[in-house]
Amino acid sequence: MSDAPEVKATSNGISPPSFHLPLPDRPDIITANIQKLTELTPNPRHRFIFKALVKHLHQFVNETSLTTDEWMAAIDFLTRTGQKCTPLRQETILLSDVLGVSALVDSLNNPVAGGATENSILGPFYTEDAADGKGDYMYVEGRILTTDGQPIPNAIIETWETDDHGFYDTQYAGRSHPDCRGRLRSDDDGKFSYRAVVPVAYPIPGDGPVGELLLLLGRHNMRPNHLHMMVEAPGFHKLVTAFYPDGCDYLRSDCVFGVKKSLVVNLKDVVDDEETRKRGFPQGGSFKLLQYDIVLLTEDQSATILAGVEERYTITQDHKSNKS
Repeated sequence: MSDAPEVKATSNGISPPSFHLPLPDRPDIITANIQKLTELTPNPRHRFIFKALVKHLHQFVNETSLTTDEWMAAIDFLTRTGQKCTPLRQETILLSDVLGVSALVDSLNNPVAGGATENSILGPFYTEDAADGKGDYMYVEGRILTTDGQPIPNAIIETWETDDHGFYDTQYAGRSHPDCRGRLRSDDDGKFSYRAVVPVAYPIPGDGPVGELLLLLGRHNMRPNHLHMMVEAPGFHKLVTAFYPDGCDYLRSDCVFGVKKSLVVNLKDVVDDEETRKRGFPQGGSFKLLQYDIVLLTEDQSATILAGVEERYTITQDHKSNKS
C-alpha cells in the first residue's frame, strides 16, 4: 500500500433537491428534469440565462436529431478551439465572431442615439502595447465630442490595424515589439491626429478549428480593410469601434459581421510632397487622409438608452407570452 495519506472523494456540499425527479426514461423527461434543477440557481439572472440556454439547446438537439457521432465531433471541435488559444491568440472569440455572436452582443449592449458614433467588434487582435507600423501612408484626424458638440479633452485613444501584408503584429512568430498600434490623447479642443497605414483586407486565421468551420460552411474567411479605434474618457461610455474604407469587395460579407453603414468612410487622396513630409511621412510623395469626428455618450446617456431598449424587449416578450 502507498504511504500517501488517504483522501476521500467529497461532494460540493449541496444536498439532493427536496422535490421529486422522475427517472429519465424518455427524452422529454431529461429536458424537464434539468429545467427543474435550473430553478435552484440562486442568482436570478444566472437562472434566467441557463433556463433559456437549456431550452434552446435541447430544442436544437431534438430539431436536428443530433447523432452521437455529430455530438462527438462538436465536442472535439470545441476542445480543439480551446487548445488553440494562447495569450496572443483567442480562437474562442474568433468562433464567436464568425457565428455573429460577438457583433450581436456588441450591438445589443451598445445602442446609440443623438448622433453618437456606433460601435464595432473589438476582435481578437487588440493588445495593450502600441507603436508605429508599415504600409502605405494614411493620416487620421478628427475630434472627440459630446452629443451636443462640446470637445472632450484628454480622451485616451487606442488604435490598431494590420500591416500592408494583411497581418497583425501578434501573428508574427518573432514578434519582439508592437507594430501598427498607437496610443494618444485628444488635446484641449478634443482634437486628435496620427500617422497610420492604409488598411488592407485580410483573412482571419485559417489554421485552426474556426478556419475548418468556415470551409465546412462554404464561407470565405476575409475581413474588409479597417482601422480599429477605442476611446475612453472619465464620465463617458467607452467606445470600441472601427472604420471601413469604402470600395472593399468584402464590405457587405465581412466574415465576422462587424461593418455598419455609419462606419464606412471615404479616404481622401492628398498628392502633395511638402504636405506629406509635414505630416511626418519622411519619404514624402502622397498619402490618404481619413477625417472623422467621434461622438461619445455619457455613462448616464448610455444607461438610459440601454434601459429603454431592455424595457421594449420585455414588453415584446410579455406580449408574445400572452398571445401563446
